[in-house]
Amino acid sequence: MKKVDLQQLFRQHYAKMLRVARTLLFDEQESQDVVSDIFAHLLRGQTVLQAGTEEGYLLTSVRNQCLKRLRHKETKRRMEAWTAAEAMPLQLYEDERLTDIEEWVATHLSEQEQRIFRLRFTDGCSYEEIAASEGISRVAVWKHLSHALNLIRNHFKQ
Repeated sequence: MKKVDLQQLFRQHYAKMLRVARTLLFDEQESQDVVSDIFAHLLRGQTVLQAGTEEGYLLTSVRNQCLKRLRHKETKRRMEAWTAAEAMPLQLYEDERLTDIEEWVATHLSEQEQRIFRLRFTDGCSYEEIAASEGISRVAVWKHLSHALNLIRNHFKQ
């Protein structure tokens, strides 16, 4: 389509197209985007309009683009609600499991194993940092953690 013809269509139908978009979307900026996208599509020359059908084509295009955006928004909203609903029980379950593990560690591990376990998994210290603070070797840190984790796994496997 020629630029001159497109400019004439724009001047003739832009206001109507924008009104239709506003009516469906209730958002000025998004309505302008929809109408602009339709004219950009025509400018690329991918669509040939027949004489006398321009207004119907343009208004139908606006309606279809608006409905497509509304469906996309609704789908996005439902997915966000679903993922939020799914994440809540999982988070609660994980919090309960962590509390159970912390209670078990406090009652079943030695004082040194508890300190090493907390330094590693609560404070995020490296083996070297733990070894320096406890005055033991890195291998001893590994052995204490390995022993504690094996006990925890065996207990909570049930």
